[in-house]
Amino acid sequence: MASADYDLGYLETAAELLESYLLSKEIYWKMNTSSPPGEPSYPSLTLGAVLLALVRIQSRQLNSTQDMRKTKVENKIHQNQVRWRSAWGNKAREEYRSRLDLWSNYLEEFRQDPEENFDRFRYEVRRRVMLDLLSQEADHIPAAQVQMLAGLDRILEALMVPGDFIWDETLATGFSAEEYPYLYLNLRT
Repeated sequence: MASADYDLGYLETAAELLESYLLSKEIYWKMNTSSPPGEPSYPSLTLGAVLLALVRIQSRQLNSTQDMRKTKVENKIHQNQVRWRSAWGNKAREEYRSRLDLWSNYLEEFRQDPEENFDRFRYEVRRRVMLDLLSQEADHIPAAQVQMLAGLDRILEALMVPGDFIWDETLATGFSAEEYPYLYLNLRT
């Protein structure tokens, strides 16, 4: 899992681009910046990725410099959220639809061959987390999409059993088992 500096760097870059992104028609916006050395490349700018990075950074123990950076970037993101509320909600709804399709595709592959696709689960499940985060921000998610996600969750439950937190343990405080049960699953044997 990425470091605090990785998440802070992503959020700082995203905050600078957020207004242009929100006013665009794009769901996935390429960010032309480098991640910290030794870390994976930054994902595209999306509301889901921003929301996920915010929860991760709020879950971490930060030093005083990182904490100041976090406060500054949270404020800038919140200002954009308030100023562009309609664009924010519409963008969240559109990304929800896109992430739901990607999650559905992965779960179909997983259902067909759980053992072959389980190693991807730790990475792919971030889409499921983003769906929860986006649902809190989106303007009117169609009932059919909400029902589809509930059906996908039932498929996942049939294939998995409760287990330990699957991401870096330092993030567990931000992702409780009650809110994010799919982050506490193991493959059914």
